[in-house]
Amino acid sequence: MAQPGVEKSLGVENMEDVEGSPTKSSYGVDYESEFTEREQKQIIHRIDRRLVVTVGILYCVSLMDRTNLSAAAVAGMNVELALTRPFPAGGTVSRYSVVTLVFFTTYIVFQPPSTVLIRKLGPRLHLSVITTLWGAVMIGMGFVKDWESLAGLRVVLGILEAGFFPSCVYLLSTWYTRFDVGKRYSVFYMLGSLASACAGILAYGLMQLHGREGLTGWRWIFVIEGALTCFLGIVSYAALVDFPDKAHKSWKFLTEREANFIIARVDADRGDAKPQKFAAGKFFRAALDIKIWGYAMIFFNTTTVTYALAYFLPIILNQKMKYSVGASQCLVAPPYALAAITMYATGWAGDKYKIRGPIIIFNMVLCLIGLPIMGFHKSAAVQYFGVFLTTAGANSNIPAAMSYQANNIRGQWKRAFCSATLVGFGGIGGIAGSLVFRTRDAPNYRPGMYACIACCLLTIVIVGLLTLQFGAANRKADRGEIELEDGDEDHQPGFRYTI
Repeated sequence: MAQPGVEKSLGVENMEDVEGSPTKSSYGVDYESEFTEREQKQIIHRIDRRLVVTVGILYCVSLMDRTNLSAAAVAGMNVELALTRPFPAGGTVSRYSVVTLVFFTTYIVFQPPSTVLIRKLGPRLHLSVITTLWGAVMIGMGFVKDWESLAGLRVVLGILEAGFFPSCVYLLSTWYTRFDVGKRYSVFYMLGSLASACAGILAYGLMQLHGREGLTGWRWIFVIEGALTCFLGIVSYAALVDFPDKAHKSWKFLTEREANFIIARVDADRGDAKPQKFAAGKFFRAALDIKIWGYAMIFFNTTTVTYALAYFLPIILNQKMKYSVGASQCLVAPPYALAAITMYATGWAGDKYKIRGPIIIFNMVLCLIGLPIMGFHKSAAVQYFGVFLTTAGANSNIPAAMSYQANNIRGQWKRAFCSATLVGFGGIGGIAGSLVFRTRDAPNYRPGMYACIACCLLTIVIVGLLTLQFGAANRKADRGEIELEDGDEDHQPGFRYTI
């Protein structure tokens, strides 16, 4: 039986799933007792600074690179490449929407193999190489001569970026216990949101290079941001860390004893810290669990709204709210700054009070208040207030949804499959987000607003149904009738779902 003092030292006291679990890891050594509580916190903070900050900075450039089309669009790209014309001729979809959505065709398809590759190649090699390569593609986008070439490069960009986000979600989940991961996911995504906030201002500054070296302003957005991505991709090879079982081999990071403490800590929480050999059956068997698809649909609904904002917010500010080009790009920043504050606050609350579903519902209520204000009020200033609420709620729901699924699954390869499907459906949400605000609906974009509202309502329904299912399953487990999440041979007894 676990000793109460050990549970408290691990920072997971009162966690229902640790009740009765061993204090020793599967490696047979009580690593926790080697470190004082202060030393344990220092180790975890060192991981935060090295792991969360590194992948967060890389996510900054990832999000910036996949969503900077909107800044380039209002900076002259739409005019120069004739992206406002319908495709095909006489159709209802613009070339701009085609360019945005083709990215997600390969982004979705290439995600499941990524969570297998990252285990085979290791995070350092896998993540640093694909980051450097997509930076090179971004530079190429600054030299395209027609919209077809731009669309083709976006397809290649989708292949390379497909491996990044699910790999980071998976990697972070292997390092932290279930009620530590919410804040870390929030910081990870918060850094990306801050990048989104600054991207418009940066793009406006880069536009001022118009005419230098014979390139128009929008082309400099791609060239400079692509060069920055390449630089960070190369540097990240030294800064990134491996999975906990190989972390002691990372450059100037943890000792082997410190890494084994982390493995023991995660093992005590959910019992899936020990690496498992890849087996296709274990990986794809997760598809039979309906909860996986519930998490995926929550993520789809959320990303439909976030991508719609990312791709069209500067355009909406310019066309619907009648702000100038410069103001439209710079006014993107304040709502994303509020989103960063909101997502950290909700992540902190979720970890402290050990809740996940209510956080998601709260974020969706923010959107349901903000979207009608943004879409239907007569005053541009009030509409802009609605942008704040919508951006904060939608973006805060990304780490909230990731924490929700991370808390309610166990098993190395089930976790990998869930990360892939979650982000894959997020990519499908990107396609939907690329299409909801159609050119022919300008300047009010009411069908797009209705679609976003419907996504928020559906998320609340799904969370409600999962809450009922989790509550019933937990009660059965408390009565000893079933054992939860016991699909692997080394499952940890006593697992409980997080409501």
